[in-house]
Amino acid sequence: MLGSRGIPARYGGFETFAEELSVRLVARGIDVTVFCEGTGAGAPTEHRGVRLVHVRPRAPGPLRTLAFDAQCLAAACREYDVVYMLGYGSSALCALPRLFGRQVWINMDGLEWRRSKWSAPARAFLWCMERAAFATATRLVFDNAALRDEVETRRGAAKRSSVIEYGAPLHDDDAGREVVEHFGLEPGAYYLAVARLEPENHLHEIVRAHRISGSTRPLAIVTNLERGGEYARELAAMSGPRTRILGSVYEPERLRPLRRHAHAYVHGHSVGGTNPSLLEAMGVANAVVAHDNPFNREVLGDSALYWRDEDELELAFECCDALEPDERERLRRGAFARARDRYGWERIADEYARLIMESIA
Repeated sequence: MLGSRGIPARYGGFETFAEELSVRLVARGIDVTVFCEGTGAGAPTEHRGVRLVHVRPRAPGPLRTLAFDAQCLAAACREYDVVYMLGYGSSALCALPRLFGRQVWINMDGLEWRRSKWSAPARAFLWCMERAAFATATRLVFDNAALRDEVETRRGAAKRSSVIEYGAPLHDDDAGREVVEHFGLEPGAYYLAVARLEPENHLHEIVRAHRISGSTRPLAIVTNLERGGEYARELAAMSGPRTRILGSVYEPERLRPLRRHAHAYVHGHSVGGTNPSLLEAMGVANAVVAHDNPFNREVLGDSALYWRDEDELELAFECCDALEPDERERLRRGAFARARDRYGWERIADEYARLIMESIA
């Protein structure tokens, strides 16, 4: 497995995915190696039964990621049955292991080329890499069927593709009320949004709709304010007295209670497939108010309230404020049940193990 910074997970979604999946594959009798960024004296060579190979990129700046992927792919040419690249940003380079007869799987992580954080040249590059993945991979893996449909409608059907979801951590308990109170919030009496500062996550729309709605419940936002920039300044300027911008909160022991004790979780992500932040909200039995797009609909089904624009979100806040306890509980339990039944890590690991064994038979 390559394409992440490595394990143990300390950074983000792909690192968590690599750790959660690799240790479970090892438990199912499959030898797994995860390539990790960086080297140093005493760097571990094993983690919970997973072999670790450390690689130091030999390139500066924006070329660092490509150099890291290239070095990992070169090292993976001879030893492995399946080379699994997480993300398609280096998909053209994935032709290298193919020359040595390796199977190459590429995880098609969302519609990266649509993200506004990238410059126009970077978006063009990612668009080309999405196309290259169809030529270099022996199998494309999507975490969302709606995402596969969208990509294959534009690119044509891949020779081999699979839909295997991302996993949801499950924590159905009421611990951590003191963490919520530490942030100046009352358990059960606030809305929560957790997202990076990117326009396609609709934080501006969420703040404006909440302010106009007249809801008396505060809106707490966990986001990477350290990024700064014009988008962050605009977010701060439009925030009212009932908006609490908490900044970045990465520690699970702090973020999980914030999710668990929210009146509802507001999800504005609109680009990509199965979003880890949404799954984490479902995994603690949040009621969810989600942006209406095919990706979120596939994950949540009818266990959510949906909105397409600010006007609909304003109404959704008012509707959520007025929810009867039994209806809110239906949304909470429905979201948790979908996380448990469709996005449990054990089921996902079973799917990967089956596909790996079929592929190398």
